[in-house]
Parts: sequence; structure tokens; C-alpha cells
Amino acid sequence: MKTEVKEWMLVFLIFIFFAGSANAQTAMINVQARKTTSLNGKWTVIIDPIGVGEGKQVWQEKKPQKKTDFVEYSFEGGPELQVPGDFNSQLCELTYFEGTVWYKKQFNYSVKADKRLFLHFGAVYYLADVYLNGEKLGSHEGGFTPFQFEITGKVKDGSNTIVVKVDNKRLGNGLPGTGYDWFNYGGITRDVDLIETNETFVEDYFIQLKKGSLNTVSGWVKLNGNKLKQDIVVKIPEQNLEYRTKTDKEGWAKLEFNSAFKLWSPENPKLYKVMVESETDTLADDIGFRSVEVLGNKVLLNNKEIFLKAVNIHEENPSKAARAYTAEDAGKLLNAAKELGCNLVRLVHYPHSENMVKQAERMGIMVWDELPVYQHIQFSDSLVPQKLETMLNEMIRRDKNHCGVAIWCLSNETYPGTPNRNEALIELTQKCRALDSTRLIVHVINTHGYNNNTFKVWDPLYNYSELIAINEYVGWYKPWQGKPSETKWNVAFPDKPVFISEFGGEALFGSTGGPIDEAAYWTEAYQEKIYKDQTEMFGIVPNLCGVCPWLLFDYRSLSRMNQVYQNGYNRKGLISENGEKKKAWYIMNEYYKRK
Repeated sequence: MKTEVKEWMLVFLIFIFFAGSANAQTAMINVQARKTTSLNGKWTVIIDPIGVGEGKQVWQEKKPQKKTDFVEYSFEGGPELQVPGDFNSQLCELTYFEGTVWYKKQFNYSVKADKRLFLHFGAVYYLADVYLNGEKLGSHEGGFTPFQFEITGKVKDGSNTIVVKVDNKRLGNGLPGTGYDWFNYGGITRDVDLIETNETFVEDYFIQLKKGSLNTVSGWVKLNGNKLKQDIVVKIPEQNLEYRTKTDKEGWAKLEFNSAFKLWSPENPKLYKVMVESETDTLADDIGFRSVEVLGNKVLLNNKEIFLKAVNIHEENPSKAARAYTAEDAGKLLNAAKELGCNLVRLVHYPHSENMVKQAERMGIMVWDELPVYQHIQFSDSLVPQKLETMLNEMIRRDKNHCGVAIWCLSNETYPGTPNRNEALIELTQKCRALDSTRLIVHVINTHGYNNNTFKVWDPLYNYSELIAINEYVGWYKPWQGKPSETKWNVAFPDKPVFISEFGGEALFGSTGGPIDEAAYWTEAYQEKIYKDQTEMFGIVPNLCGVCPWLLFDYRSLSRMNQVYQNGYNRKGLISENGEKKKAWYIMNEYYKRK
């Protein structure tokens, strides 16, 4: 019996080891600066609504061998989908589809003896199983962060085939979970690239100002390969700066140097060309330098108080009713935020594409990066803590050198009574601070009380959040209980800055019917009144450091089922999906002009 137990445990441990080894690798950074071959374009697909493709081993692409053979699947003759892009907006039969779609792409490659090759995905929503030439490379869970597989030694001279199983079904222990207020776009939604490197290459680096400093860079460089001890040079030509160091036997080199930088700010979004050179690799990046921190109840940018004039944005191209991913999509959304008067965009409720982050930085707009930890998360599930850590690592790894990113948001509208919620998010906060302490770390809460025209603001997570970030919808979900100018605030953390991270109400553009004081008619006038009352209240909010209306554009959400006024859209946008500004837009624009 003991021998049988030992043998069973050995089999179990071997299974765990190989299951873990099939996970995707964390992606290298700064993909755009590397030697890449794009695999974007048309991919052939098989739609698999009942999930039988796994049993049929679709990735093998079997062919009949004798007269009595037949195969019950085929990519040949099937539809094609554009990559990147969500599948829901490309085929009418997939509009509301939640399930499996198999993607196939062929490419040619010439194997080089002294080169390594990686298959890099910007994002796949939500589960991805990836196969090369019939062999499974591994899996990735999480729909908004990059991952990769090394295919050196697996890729063939000549023609190769990639098959990706994509599954956007909601998971109870997923991030997000089963309930969320945005459209469940599935597919290969960001770029797919082959990345060719030398045998040893610069895998990662962190080059930002030290916390609290305006002139000292503190960071590191990490090599990957078989020659890990190398000389490293970091150059900033515009500053006539060359910093030299050496990596250790693990491939790590610490950096610390000083320079009189022109600091990045919304008024002057200065970026420097930075070169990272090893003996075997060179990368160029555009990096800015700035300091963001909280001092008492103030938010400071470059040691000067700043009021955060923000807006919430979902990653959706409103005119196309599709997942946004291109630089053009980013420009459409960010130009609208800039016109509103914003110096910060809250990219909700998940990490948006790197196109959004980079373009915001170039435009002088600060970025709020957020994990998809939204409401109904099963924190007590044994798999969730690792998923939280993985998504945190992937978000920070990609965006940590973008100085425009000012805030890491780790959760939104989670509930204090949820089992293991506090423990899981406190631990996640500690891990985030260990990875990057140069930015603000925030949890967004909506469990405040509002009675007798008084807000009672509390939550144990505020102990671990540098802003008191509050989602409140007084005037919409809760009626006003007195004059906005006479609202009282009982904040359990009176020495921290307060940020109103969501507020607003719904209106259908052009809706004018019904009394101005009734919400039932979804009028622009009713929404306008909400904004007038809210901006009046903002004048008396203690320690107010910024506000962030919900939200910029109307966006798709299947939970919005009023077929007269919503028709599958959350109508809280300041702008309709057709680009029409609602009356509330002008209230917010004038408020930002005064700040």
C-alpha cells in the first residue's frame, strides 16, 4: 500500500511539473525595437461552439490515408478572420459567441544556426492553447497581457503551421469572473510576431527615476542566453550620457546614474532616446523621466501638486463596435480625452494595448493601468492568487518603462465580505510595491455609505491604497438626499488624497422627452443635471485630488437591455458611439478648464 501511494505521488508530481512547464513564457519587452516578422493578417478558422475540437485533435490536421478514412474537421474551405481583431465583430454568427474558435496560420522561415526564435502574442482573449506543426507549445490564461513561446529547435526550414485554440467562455475563477459590465470580445486581439534574437539578448530592463528623485535613475538590465556575464552600456545621447556596468553570472546588472533631465509632464511630454547595449545585443527605446508620489493629502508630479483631470475609457472603438487595438483606435479615443481637457486616462477595467499607453505618453496624458479584478472574483479559489500574480507581473513588465503610466490599479469594486478578498489583495499590493515602488498603487472601492446626505467612506483596502478612490453614482443609482453643496464627508482616512474614480448617469443622445427631473426618459438634460450637481459637490470634497467621469464613449454591454434607450449599450458616455457630444460633456469640459 505504501509503495502504491509513493508511486501515485510520483506520477502526480511529474504531472504537475509538466503541466507547469506548458505555461507560456512571460514576454520580452520593447517588441517594436526587435527584429520581428508580423503574422498579422488573415487566419483561417474553425468555429467550435460545443468544444469538440480537442477530442478530434484539430491541431494535427489529419488527412485520410485510405479509401475508408474520413476526417470530421477542416480548416480548408472555412472562414477567415483578421488578426489582430475580435471574432465577435467580424462574423455575424459570432456576434454574441462565447466559446472556442480555432485559428490557423502558415508561415515560412529559414532556420539560422546562431539565432533564437520566439512566437509572441500581444494578447489573446481569454484562454489560449498554442500549437506549432502539430506539437503543443503551451497555454496562457488572461486576455489583456502579452506572452510568448520560444520555438528555437521546433521551427522548420520552409513552411510551418501555427494553430491557436481561443476560448472566451467566462470562468468562475477567471480574471475577470463571470459577471462584468462590458462586452466579452474574444479572439487574437493584438499583434502576433515572430521575434528573432541572438543567442544571448537583452530580455528586460527597468530605467526610471528613483522614488522621490528628479535626477537619479535606479534600475537594472537582464540578459537571456548562454553568455550571461557581459559588459553593459546605457546611453542617452541627448544628455551625452554613457553608463557602464557588468552583468553577474545570472545575467543581472544594476543601474544607477544621475543627469539633469527635462522632466516629462502633460505640458512637456519629453521622451529621450535610450540605448541599452550588451556585447551581443542592442535595443533602443523612447523613455521619459518624471516623479509621481503622494505627500500628505496631495498628489505631486515632479514635486508639484497636480489635479487629476481624468476620464474612464474602455478599449472599444465606438464607431466600429469592436475591440480597439490599432494606433488609429488609440488616437480616436485619446484625442477625445484631450479635447475634454484630461491630463489622465483611466484605462478600465484591464490593461489596454501598448498602442494606447505609448500614444497617451507622447500626447502628455498620464495613464492609469488596471488589472481585471472586477467585482465577482473568487478570491478563495486556490488558483486565483497565482492568476493575480501572473497578470500583475505581465502588466508591470510590459509598461514599467512608460513614464506616462502613473498608477497601478489592482482592483475595482470588490466587496469586503468576499472570502479571502482582503488577504489576497493585500498580498498582491505588497508584490506590486516590490516590483515597482515608483508609481501610485490604488484600489477602487464602491462600498461607502450614503445616508442623510453624508458619505461614510471606509474599507480596509484603503490602508494599502495611496488614493481614496471612490466610485459613487449619486443622482443616478442613489437619489440626492440634500443639496450637493451641503453634502458631508466622513472619511476614515482623512490624511489621504481623495479621487472620485467614477460618477455619472445614462442618457441617450438626442433624448429630450419627459420631465427634466425624471430618470425614466434617459434624457441628456437629466444627465446634464447629474453633472452640474456633482461638480457643485466636488467643491466641498475634502482633500480632492481629481475626478474621473464614467465615461468617455457609450460602449457595448450585454447587461443593458432597455431596447428603447440602451439597446445593448451602457449609455453613461459623455459622447455617443457615433461621436455626438451630450450636454454633460460641456459641463465636464468647463469644469476642467477651471481646474
